[in-house]
Amino acid sequence: MAVTTGVIADDFTGATDIASFMAQQGWRVALLPGMPDPAQCWNEEVDAIVISLKSRSLPAEQAVAQSLSCARWLKQKAGVSQIYFKYCSTFDSTPTGNIGPVSDALMNDLQTPVIVHCPALPQNGRTVVHGHLFVNGVLLNESGMEKHPLNPMTDASLPRLLSAQTPGAVGCINLRTLHQGVEAVTNALAQLQAEGMRHVIVDTLDEADLNTLAQALHASPLLAGGSGLGGALAACARGQQPQPSDTFPLPAKTVVFSGSCSAMSNRQVTRYKAAAASRVLDVARCLSDAERYTDELCAWTMTHINDPFAPMIYATQPPDVLTRIQQEYGEQAASQAIEHAFARLSARLQAAGVNTFIVAGGETSGTVVEALQVKRLSVGKAIAPGVPWVFSSGLALALKSGNFGDEDFFFTAQEYAL
Repeated sequence: MAVTTGVIADDFTGATDIASFMAQQGWRVALLPGMPDPAQCWNEEVDAIVISLKSRSLPAEQAVAQSLSCARWLKQKAGVSQIYFKYCSTFDSTPTGNIGPVSDALMNDLQTPVIVHCPALPQNGRTVVHGHLFVNGVLLNESGMEKHPLNPMTDASLPRLLSAQTPGAVGCINLRTLHQGVEAVTNALAQLQAEGMRHVIVDTLDEADLNTLAQALHASPLLAGGSGLGGALAACARGQQPQPSDTFPLPAKTVVFSGSCSAMSNRQVTRYKAAAASRVLDVARCLSDAERYTDELCAWTMTHINDPFAPMIYATQPPDVLTRIQQEYGEQAASQAIEHAFARLSARLQAAGVNTFIVAGGETSGTVVEALQVKRLSVGKAIAPGVPWVFSSGLALALKSGNFGDEDFFFTAQEYAL
């Protein structure tokens, strides 16, 4: 059965993010962790299919191959009329990153001459003005994202960031044009295309701007950006049936994992560990004593599983501590050891009866979903903008992008579970 939009998200929290915004606007959304079976046809009535990959930090050729495979399945097996390449609202991608290469590959495969980029998410303080990305009114490269351990963002200019990744010409549609309405945006896009622009970045300051863009772009076969435009597209063409009302698995046995080292995740971890049982992951033991260390952490977690607040295991560290860890053990070795620890813990705790996972960090969220062998997720109510509860076969998961939510997020998520 034909589906309106097929989303290819470059990480798991990005997938739940855009799925949440679409579902809030009444669309029926299917969330698929990982690449679908190329031979499997889609036969459910939904408005959007969101595929979550872990391609953000992969080498470009791997990210391109996975994204193209998903796009072809969405077009050929699900009959989507629109492909949406979803990446982070802070444009997480270094000069050797994947946003440009994946966008170019999708354009070539779909034979579309131009792609519009709209990373803005005003609901979470991500705006674009004069082609520069702001986070809560601060330039991207001064917002803390310049210290990101995997994708340090040292420039706020989206045209410069994108031009470093693609041979295609990059143009912009500014706020003045946007505020003149849908026709002005349509004309500006046609003019930029006539001038040979392959990538077009749009300024976006608020939700009204997103709605204007959605009206201008709703029939575009290929779009790229954050979850804000995805939600506006759903609002522009609402599904006729409401999203199913999922319930929380009761009684909930909950654990909190935090792998993100973002500024907000550090604040959330500091706030939460003042009130709840917590353990920081020991990278040395993750590397040298993995199995026994997993046994120890699992046993510790289960002794606190009925505490007033769920136990937390975290790898979140402030920038100076993170730098020391990476220097001592190596950036890649430390990262892999931590993710393998979260994977082992997820499987072991699920077997012990834990059915609710609150996870901070895109990489960590992807690791947890894979370890739990989740094949399909349905989208529930939002805990915070861009962070919904998602459900699968008796499991409930809150998969949070590092900078999303306020300092009380871990507490708030558990209140929603009551």
